[in-house]
Amino acid sequence: MKKLLSSLLLVSTMSFCETFDEAPLYSADCLILQDENSIICKYEHERLEEDIKITVKWIDPNGEISRQRDIVIPAGHGSVYDFRYIEGREKGIWKFKVTEGDIETETSFSIE
Repeated sequence: MKKLLSSLLLVSTMSFCETFDEAPLYSADCLILQDENSIICKYEHERLEEDIKITVKWIDPNGEISRQRDIVIPAGHGSVYDFRYIEGREKGIWKFKVTEGDIETETSFSIE
């Protein structure tokens, strides 16, 4: 019984470690909510013990920066959101790009 319990504990610990290691440290994702006329973009990073300044850029389908802003992610926090209204935005593929130090994280979405 002890061997079975030890083996089960070892397997579950290894499974958790493998799942944890596969998670990206930096990610960005955008969600379009047509009924609310909103685009919500989220940036996630590893939680750190100090404040981190990031730069967020919304790049339109022509490659021009539509909006750029600096945001401070407080110590201990792992994500930040930014949003825009859909109405008045150019149709096409948009990019949401976040720069944190030397690391750039980017995602794209389509406005139709």
